[in-house]
Amino acid sequence: MIVELGHFALILAFGVALLQMAVPFVGAQKGWRNWMEMAAPAATAQFLLIAFAFAALTWAFLTSDFSVEVVLANSNSLQPWVYKLTGVWGNHEGSMLLWVLILSGFGAAAATFGTNLPLPLKARVLSVQASVGVAFLAFILFTSNPFTRLDVAPMDGRALNPLLQDPGLAFHPPFLYLGYVGLSMSFSFAIAALMEGKVDAAWARWVRPWTLAAWIFLTVGIALGSWWAYYELGWGGFWFWDPVENASLMPWLFAAALLHSAIVVEKREALKSWTILLAILAFGFSLLGTFLVRSGVITSVHAFANDPTRGVFILLLLAIFVGGALTLFAARASALEAKGVFGIVSREAGLVLNNILLAVAAFVVFVGTLWPLVAEMLLGRTLSVGAPFFQAAFTPFMVAIAIALPVGSLLAWKRGDLRRTVRTLLPALILAFLMAALAWTVGTGRTILAPVGAALGTWIIAGAALDLWQRIGRSGPSRLLRLPRADWGKAFAHAGLGVTILGVSLLMAWAEEDIRTAQLGQSFDVGAYTLTLNAVEQVPGPNYQSLTADVTVTRGDREVARLFPEKRFYPVAGMPTTEAAIDNGIFRDVYVVIGDPQDGGGYAVRTYVKPFANWIWGGAILMALGGLLSLSDRRLRVAAGAAKKAPRGAVAAE
Repeated sequence: MIVELGHFALILAFGVALLQMAVPFVGAQKGWRNWMEMAAPAATAQFLLIAFAFAALTWAFLTSDFSVEVVLANSNSLQPWVYKLTGVWGNHEGSMLLWVLILSGFGAAAATFGTNLPLPLKARVLSVQASVGVAFLAFILFTSNPFTRLDVAPMDGRALNPLLQDPGLAFHPPFLYLGYVGLSMSFSFAIAALMEGKVDAAWARWVRPWTLAAWIFLTVGIALGSWWAYYELGWGGFWFWDPVENASLMPWLFAAALLHSAIVVEKREALKSWTILLAILAFGFSLLGTFLVRSGVITSVHAFANDPTRGVFILLLLAIFVGGALTLFAARASALEAKGVFGIVSREAGLVLNNILLAVAAFVVFVGTLWPLVAEMLLGRTLSVGAPFFQAAFTPFMVAIAIALPVGSLLAWKRGDLRRTVRTLLPALILAFLMAALAWTVGTGRTILAPVGAALGTWIIAGAALDLWQRIGRSGPSRLLRLPRADWGKAFAHAGLGVTILGVSLLMAWAEEDIRTAQLGQSFDVGAYTLTLNAVEQVPGPNYQSLTADVTVTRGDREVARLFPEKRFYPVAGMPTTEAAIDNGIFRDVYVVIGDPQDGGGYAVRTYVKPFANWIWGGAILMALGGLLSLSDRRLRVAAGAAKKAPRGAVAAE
């Protein structure tokens, strides 16, 4: 019964979303206050209804109700409860329900916390937000219903994909969706601003917290996905330029550009049209990612569905929302008068350069991701665009961003002094060269990647520290604690990027790999470490059989770690997985994978020594922490100065 109630709640939510889309919009156009005021309760009601539907589906998974088709396909009675929970969104239908839950949640949050928004703007924002909800609720109800029942319930289910039976996957998709869908709020604010023909400092202060929250969630989601791939897939890599990975990177880059552009609108009332365009593109690329995952047009280990009908539906939604938004932008952007004038050497110019580099980097990823599809459609050729292209085409733009970042942060608004800024950054420059020399010496000159990455990462980290130091002036270190949280957030986020650059470049330059057939009791050297394969045993798991190895890692006479890599087989799914064993350290990981038994005796063993691997995700944590500090700044929480009053000329609807 609860499943049917969940389905009914979803249908009711669709009706409420239609109401929320139409009535407040008409009210804003006509100036009818009571019609505009319907937006907030409708948004809250829509969220509560979808939350009930999601809870009903979760209950079906936790109670192993195999009469529900999606539960049958993605759960099993032997599956641990945490993976039954993960199974709710580890499939196409459930993940789309999570999508609309988050979408309605953001709308309800705007309705609850946006009390100081001008009523017409709030009504239009929630109306646009509801239009996205209407589209995706229709998509779920007509093509992807998670509540479809079977006439006869089987005794047991087919189980969740074993690759997804991992704690990291309990958090990765929700965080990623929070980021994807969070950008819908920026999109809604942008469309509402185009309708009103007004973008000012107050609008920028309203839109920045939503964009910042989405960017934080995307950062955490991307980092979790990268970390999961690193330890779960057994390849020893952290980023594979897979189409779906790229689909999450593109909106992250556009969201970062939007955050910086909104600062210029807030401080100088410049770049208004560009900021609106970035808000449209950021959400547009989120929809593109949805299309890539759901349509099956591009092969990916992350893809959920391979249904052309669903792909066409999402492509149609992409065309309607992005095409409609760009058409409105073309018609109304000229009315957005830019007031701020700035010199070519100024913080505004630095932020413009930052925006250009981020946007071009995103378009490079876009071209590389979709080119195989375009080539197959137009040329009839099957092409593959892999890591070499992305590393060659994407890296130069990130290097340019890394070089420009500390300089742009220290320039003054309107007109800056480049010589003074360079003098301020001289200690960072010296430290960067020293770190480059050290990396070149330690690496014995094997590759230029290590010194360049070490220099760039150090340059950004030291530049962020000098930026903070400059802000305290002559007040001394005691003023550091009195600085606004946004200043600390900026420093943490920029330093986090530097830490990630250090981790990526040093890992790629200095990683060591060993692949061999090892006999029981055999010892072998990998870099500075000696590994001994002590034993290999069959170990039963809750819903799998495990081939578990016992490996001792020593350095000299000291035992460093005892590792237990596994090769699991899931009988229900009929699928093997590799479970790497990793000895994590601040400056290196020792990573061991056990393979199949070999014909001549022994087992295949793959070993990596990964220097600075955890700096990649440590940097992401710092970036997210920086975002949280900025989000908690009082200046972002306080209203942008709009009073809670009726719009001029507002009348009651007749």
